[in-house]
Amino acid sequence: MPFNHNDHYHPLLLRHLPPGPGVALDVGCGTGRFARRLAAAGLTVDGVDSSGLMVEAARASGSPGPGKVKYRQADMTKEPLPIEHYDYISCVASLHHMPIEMLGVLEEALVPGGVLVVLGLARPSKIRDYALWLAAAPVNLLARVIVHAGERLNGGSEPALRAPIKETYPTMSEIRRTSRDLLPGSTVRPLLFWRYLLEYTKQP
Repeated sequence: MPFNHNDHYHPLLLRHLPPGPGVALDVGCGTGRFARRLAAAGLTVDGVDSSGLMVEAARASGSPGPGKVKYRQADMTKEPLPIEHYDYISCVASLHHMPIEMLGVLEEALVPGGVLVVLGLARPSKIRDYALWLAAAPVNLLARVIVHAGERLNGGSEPALRAPIKETYPTMSEIRRTSRDLLPGSTVRPLLFWRYLLEYTKQP
C-alpha cells in the first residue's frame, strides 16, 4: 500500500516535542523513519525494535543530524529502562505488540516535563469511534489513489521492508481506562485511518 498511515501522522507527533534539545526513545522504531525525524529536530535518539532485520535496515539508512540516532535490538518488555532519563518517548504503531501496562514503565522513564506520545491501533468502543473509523474508508481510498498515481508518474514505487504485524488490538475503552489509571492527565483521541493519539506530559 503506497500510502503509509503512520508516516502521515509524523508531523502531528513532532508538534508535541518539548522545547530544546533532549534525549528521545522511539519504541518499535522499525526502519527508523520517525527516529531520523527526531534526530533532524535535534534530539539524541535511542531507536529500539525487537526485529533484528528492522534494526539492520534502520542502521543502513544512517542519521541526518544534527542529532544522533543509536539503534539496538531489544525486547522492551524484558529490558529495564533508565528512570527519568528521556525527554520524549514515542510509540508509533508499537504499543499493541506489548502489554498495555508498558505505559507505566514508559512513564517512569520520562524526566519531569517529558512527553510520551503513542500513535496506536485499537478497536472502536463507542459510536463516535465507529463513526470516525467508517469515515476514514473513503479518505483512505482517495489518499491511496493519489499517492499511487504520483509514484507511477515518478517511475513506480520501490519494494519496502515490512515490519512484523500483530492483528490483535486493544479496544479504545481499554486504552482510555489504562491511560487514565497509569498516566493521570493524559489525553486520548481517535484519528482518521484507524489510529488514536495518546499524549502525556509528566508533571514536575
